[in-house]
Amino acid sequence: MSQKINLTLKVWRQKSVDTKGQFETYKADGIETDMSFLEMLDVVNERLTKDGREPIAFDHDCREGICGTCGAVVNGQAHGPLRGTTLCQLHMRHFHDGQTLVIEPWRASGFPIIKDLVVNRFAFDRIITAGGFISVKTGQAPDAHSLPVGKEEAEISMDAAQCIGCGACVAACPNGSAMLFASAKVTHLNILPQGEVEKDRRTLGIVKQMDQEGFGNCSNEYECEAACPKSISVANIARLNAYHRKAKSPTA
Repeated sequence: MSQKINLTLKVWRQKSVDTKGQFETYKADGIETDMSFLEMLDVVNERLTKDGREPIAFDHDCREGICGTCGAVVNGQAHGPLRGTTLCQLHMRHFHDGQTLVIEPWRASGFPIIKDLVVNRFAFDRIITAGGFISVKTGQAPDAHSLPVGKEEAEISMDAAQCIGCGACVAACPNGSAMLFASAKVTHLNILPQGEVEKDRRTLGIVKQMDQEGFGNCSNEYECEAACPKSISVANIARLNAYHRKAKSPTA
């Protein structure tokens, strides 16, 4: 049976990227432990609306841990205290009665705040546009078994393809680096025969765009892997570095 807990929320409120923000405190009483974190915010927003106050702005869509839309830092941890879990999959049973939750948006220069907990993640879209695709014309789709792919390569590619682009890796990194995201997108395509033809162009394009977006450099803190809801491995970053060196010096 679901229990109810009382919480204190300290939520970052900011009207726009051009205004200063601050933490505001709210009481979240009678929260059912079976609720997800976003459902808890829904309840708080309903109460704020009834009181004539502006609700808390936060991103959400599928609420199934697939789309990568939701995200916030809870008590200093991107997506909250559970590993391998998105914010929408985090349930209130993992918190205790009387607890104070500090909720704030992703903090990174590449993710300017739009409002409250909502940040602009279009930088990720521009990185994908710079090379996260296969443009080689293959004509009619071949039969699945006609292009052999090794088991190890297939597994590495599919593991990297799980990245949902939520940005938790950037938020968790002390440098605001997007290397885990970029390396997952490069690995996903470069390691397969279909993507090998354009791997140099893809690698150089994605890295160049990532740098232009103002993300920091990787310094091997491994915080990105710890925060990633899909447990993307930092081994992909080493793989990206190898791809990038070879793309810059193809004869090396």
